Amino acid sequence: MTSRDAVRLWDAEAPGFDLAADHGLLDPAVRAAWSRLMHDLLPPPASRVADLGCGTGTLALLLAEHGHAVDGIDFSPEMVERALTKTAHEPDVTVTEADAYDPPLTPGDYDVVLSRHVLWAMPDPVEALRRWSALLAPEGRLVLVEGYWSQGDGTRGGLTAQEVVTALGAIGRSGTVYPLPDPQLWGKRIDDERYAVVSTGPISRP
Repeated sequence: MTSRDAVRLWDAEAPGFDLAADHGLLDPAVRAAWSRLMHDLLPPPASRVADLGCGTGTLALLLAEHGHAVDGIDFSPEMVERALTKTAHEPDVTVTEADAYDPPLTPGDYDVVLSRHVLWAMPDPVEALRRWSALLAPEGRLVLVEGYWSQGDGTRGGLTAQEVVTALGAIGRSGTVYPLPDPQLWGKRIDDERYAVVSTGPISRP
């Protein structure tokens, strides 16, 4: 799929994107579950967060409500429009139309680089992680929420936790895996692999 095709795909997804329980966080119980998760995985406020592939800005808004400053990036104009509307009242949130694979953000400026269900879609996950790591301050952390799921046609999509840890290892980083089976996070019971991987601290050099 070309980049232009991908933009068209996510533009088409944008109008109904927030209807999924874990996208819009419209259910108070689901929203509370994600609030607890972000509290547990991120450093204390006020951290500076790059939200890569921010979609409609739901997590950017949630993190701003926690007291963080958030710069969101998404390559879908329709997603960006909704994210700008959703976060318009939050002075510490910016949203920019750009490609998460090569985010136009200042290296070394961020305490956290966050992505949710984005790494799996990158053309080269290892290179994406290398670029994302460059955005971090020396003790900053990558917070990668990913999964490996059935696509309903006999195939599977996403990345396994081990694949993410291996990709981090290729750029000299380690990662801690946190399984996320709690149905409140997803608005339903799941039977696939959902998890977060957190990588903190400087890159190790051979």
